[in-house]
Parts: sequence; structure tokens; C-alpha cells
Amino acid sequence: ESGCGGCSMFVDNVGHFALPHLHARDTSLVLVSPAPQGDIERLRQRMGWTIPWFTTTDDFSEDFGVAEYFGLNVFLREGEEVFRTYFTGGRAAEAIGPVWSFLDMTPLGRQETWEDSPEGYPQDPPYSWWRLHDEYEPQQSR
Repeated sequence: ESGCGGCSMFVDNVGHFALPHLHARDTSLVLVSPAPQGDIERLRQRMGWTIPWFTTTDDFSEDFGVAEYFGLNVFLREGEEVFRTYFTGGRAAEAIGPVWSFLDMTPLGRQETWEDSPEGYPQDPPYSWWRLHDEYEPQQSR
């Protein structure tokens, strides 16, 4: 229904707006998953994501060290040759997502148990608050 939690949360950070900005610099962003294309397309439609997303049918994920978790690869194409120039995975990819970056600048941060927060401020286990944008309860304006 929602796919991999980390993958989906990352895409929900970038899947709406990133492409025009990247394309302006001759850069593309595509996603690759082992999930069936029908499942991917249903999630893309539900979330309104426009980012291209492909299904792997070979050992791509294993070859690049991300068989069981989220990973971010950067490739450079020079003519007919393609080079892998960057990789990060897991929490290191959070620096790219604006939700985490914005929260990390605030006094309360992500409000997760690993952070040093003052007594009485809410804290939840890491990742437990993550939802896709259509799964949060409506909030009242303050």
C-alpha cells in the first residue's frame, strides 16, 4: 500500500517539486525499486508524485549494495559510458530531504528519543512519526 517506509518518505519529500529545478541544471532524478510496476503506479497516482519510477528486473539493487534498504546512487553519463559517482544509504540520505533538514533547525528538532530535548517535551522513537502526506490528521492553524 505505501511501499518501503524510508523510500516512500524520501519520495514524499522530493516527488512533487524536484524535477523542474533539477532539469534546469541538466540533471534527472529517477527511482528504481523491486516492486511491481502496478504497485508503484498506484502509489504514484495516490500521492501525486510525478517522478519517474522504474521496476528492477535484475540484480541492480544487489549490485549497488542496497538489496534490503534505501540507497541513493548518483551516476554521471559521459557519452555512452555511465559512472557511479556517489552513494549513501539509510539515515545519511535524510540530509537531502527538506522535512528532516527543516526540523533539525528547529529548537525541538525531530522530537525523537535520540535527541537531547528538555524534560517534558514530546519525544517518539525514531521513524515512528513518519507518514506520507495524505496520512496525517488535519491540523488546526495556530
